[in-house]
Amino acid sequence: MKSIILSLFLLSILLTAFPGSATAAPAHQVTCLPSKFPVRISDCLQAGPWLDLRVKVEYGLADPNSILPSNSPDPSLTQLPFYYARVNTANAPIFSTPSDAHAGSPVLRTMEGGLVYVTYQDVQEIDGKNYYMINFGEWMRRGDITPNQAYSQFKGLEFYATPTQTFAWVLENFQGGVLQPTYTGPGLEFPLGERTYNPFDMVFVYEIAEANGLRWFRVGPDVWLESRQARLVIPNTTAPAGVDGGRWIDINLQEQTIAVYEDNELVFATLIATGLPGVWTRPGLFQVYEKHESTLMRGVFTADRSDYYFLEDVPWAMYFDDSRALHGAYWRARFGFEQSHGCVNLSVADSHWLFNWATLGDWVFVHDPSGRTPEDPSLYGSGGA
Repeated sequence: MKSIILSLFLLSILLTAFPGSATAAPAHQVTCLPSKFPVRISDCLQAGPWLDLRVKVEYGLADPNSILPSNSPDPSLTQLPFYYARVNTANAPIFSTPSDAHAGSPVLRTMEGGLVYVTYQDVQEIDGKNYYMINFGEWMRRGDITPNQAYSQFKGLEFYATPTQTFAWVLENFQGGVLQPTYTGPGLEFPLGERTYNPFDMVFVYEIAEANGLRWFRVGPDVWLESRQARLVIPNTTAPAGVDGGRWIDINLQEQTIAVYEDNELVFATLIATGLPGVWTRPGLFQVYEKHESTLMRGVFTADRSDYYFLEDVPWAMYFDDSRALHGAYWRARFGFEQSHGCVNLSVADSHWLFNWATLGDWVFVHDPSGRTPEDPSLYGSGGA
């Protein structure tokens, strides 16, 4: 009985959402098999189980992860090649030996405070306390650093065919809750919906509307997300002007997403973190000119040095615009938001995937569909992490 009711429900949807879909097929035509991919009308009749699946997609009843022609990248990509530690003491002392560190003197040098991460190669214990060798002949106390900090395990998606549907990742609830709420219409005046999402859930986007000065995404029947709740990927296989060879990396500053194309087909997409206002990631067309499996990044942009950073062994860095690079950010727990000094930050796994894929000379297209990011070159310095 339940299957009959569901069939009648789907049929009623078909008659309204797909006019003429119930037309009889020519005798020589066969019904399409359920598929993740679009088909040519001449190949088969778009009806039956195939159409049931498309209805579920359109009305938000299907899991996008099961429909998208995609795979999750290799889990081993999340592994880092170094042991990292956050320096959590301003002017943290560095000593020549573990014994000096245990005694607290003499101090070899100090390390400036800020966003500071070091890598360590050895650990020694004295009287129940640990001391860490950050370089040959340089040791730090456990009280001044926090080793083995957790980092984001988020991974984007590999594609074996270009999706025909706009999709999005749901972000963390910016209002502080665990789950991301939805609205029953495109506006804050609409009631909250029954549906909620976890961070990094995948959704299809069927409509984009504007209300209350905000963009709204319809992700199901009477299910809407405000643009700060999700980040879009709109597949576009047309190469940007100036790009040749069918390979390019598309960086969308408005959406904080990246899409990678090969042979004019989408092969990878994920969330990123680009430059904050004042240290924007510069729009334009660039090329990867340098690759490093790991590199030191350090810099400061304010007179009081309050934004000083020192980041050892930043993994899988690819420079494309002066000091601006695509690279892994082991110090970031969140992606999908502007956070950097101009570089394009990716999760460890995503940066590793992109590093393996990219070659010197590959095109990098940076753009902001909202127009908020300035393009005046006089506003840009060399950039930073």
